[in-house]
Amino acid sequence: MKKVTLHDKTFALSIPYSDIQQAIEKIAAQINKDTVGETPIFVCLLNGAFMFAADLLKLIEMPAEVSFIKYSSYAGTQSVGEVSELIGLNTDLKGRTVIVIEDIIDTGLTINKLLKDLQPKELKRVKIATLLFKPEAFKGDYVIDYVGMSIPNDFIVGYGLDYNELGRNLKDIYTLVQ
Repeated sequence: MKKVTLHDKTFALSIPYSDIQQAIEKIAAQINKDTVGETPIFVCLLNGAFMFAADLLKLIEMPAEVSFIKYSSYAGTQSVGEVSELIGLNTDLKGRTVIVIEDIIDTGLTINKLLKDLQPKELKRVKIATLLFKPEAFKGDYVIDYVGMSIPNDFIVGYGLDYNELGRNLKDIYTLVQ
């Protein structure tokens, strides 16, 4: 599909599935190299990162655990500037390497909130993996350890990303047509 319409907006194909898979393979190779001899716990941010997490974890070569957390920071096509926790972590993380799996980092507010929440848990270390990164929008002051690809500051859907809950199931990524 070259274009899709979700609710009242039209989106054009911008990142095909084959490019997404290449980015994930690059991230997985680096994680496999960086965590030799460890059993990391991957923390997937729901809902958007579920597809990225599933494909990434298939390529992880060491024993690993998976947990999920859900934050909300968007309404429609705009970040609301505030992050609220909807589902929290129930796993003991003390002394563990945690690898956060995020679909997209734009302003960075969601990861800021998560890092603050993880601070008292006495982690060995925390690493951040994101499929997509919007450097023009980024306001964080932390290192993103694994970036699949940098993209412009456009609104996108597909491959887990949504517009008012539609579009997550699309295998490619689409950009809002202006």
